[in-house]
Amino acid sequence: MKEKIQEIINKIRPMLQADGGDVELIDYKDGVVTVRLQGACAGCPMSQMTLKNGIERLLKQEIPEVKSVEQA
Repeated sequence: MKEKIQEIINKIRPMLQADGGDVELIDYKDGVVTVRLQGACAGCPMSQMTLKNGIERLLKQEIPEVKSVEQA
């Protein structure tokens, strides 16, 4: 499961890196994906929107077992 999640995160990563940020997969347990936003994303006021409307939405769309994405 972590491999599938990582593949999708790798698709999102270039968009985040273009804005000076990045995302790292920390864990997956019981439908909850934990990630760490890095670089410019870590202090960005829009990071919660990126997390929920971007990363979480795409992961849930691609992997139905994913229930939510949380920030570490």
